[in-house]
Amino acid sequence: METKKIIPCLDINNGRVVKGVSFVDLKDAGDPVEIAQAYDKGGADEIVLLDITATTDGRDNQLKMVGEIADKISIPFTVGGGIRTIDDFQRILAEGATKVGVNSAAIKDPNLISKASKRFGSERVVIAIDGKKRRDGSGWNVYTNGGSVDTGIDAIQWAKKVYELGAGAILLTSIDLDGTKSGYDIDLTRAIAESVSIPVIASGGAGTKEHIYEALTAGKAAAALAASLFHYKELDIIDLKHYLEDKGVPVQWRS
Repeated sequence: METKKIIPCLDINNGRVVKGVSFVDLKDAGDPVEIAQAYDKGGADEIVLLDITATTDGRDNQLKMVGEIADKISIPFTVGGGIRTIDDFQRILAEGATKVGVNSAAIKDPNLISKASKRFGSERVVIAIDGKKRRDGSGWNVYTNGGSVDTGIDAIQWAKKVYELGAGAILLTSIDLDGTKSGYDIDLTRAIAESVSIPVIASGGAGTKEHIYEALTAGKAAAALAASLFHYKELDIIDLKHYLEDKGVPVQWRS
């Protein structure tokens, strides 16, 4: 089994970290720079920073904040939200981000994935897939604009396509379970992980350390992402890593 990663997610709205349920009912969780620093010191392997209203508001990502975070932490971090062009990739990476996450723009123009991969390297291109189960239970569709727009695209087929176009990783969020703390969508996570040979980051629904273990084993995810579970000190990352290691899951330790 490959070494697994633990990744806190900072959902940003108006310059503050927020957390909600199924992308709504947002509550303030603190200053993003301070929280990023705390996670760096607290054993996180990476951080994901998502400006969750940048796309729906039609504005750019908050570059100043990205630069401030880059100056304060030593671990890799991905920035997403409001990314529409190759120039947006360039600006985010120039501010010090390690990777760039994109969702809506890639669906509108899939060639953006291949262009970014060729210019910056596939390892810097993360495709966010927000999946929601179809009412008939036949599979999952891809949603955009913060989970508000059903594209009608099958999530598994889209995952295969972004992999073929050069994406370096997939950030997979279950809209149905996001913020519920009832566990990840293991079926969705496993289906996506088995359809591609790039890392899949499981997101949406973490409530216990057992849920994270399930995502990394039964779900076959390369990494587990969580937000409120870490933000509100319900689970310590170092304790979580010891738990996973005791269960036979290899994790990363920083000296």
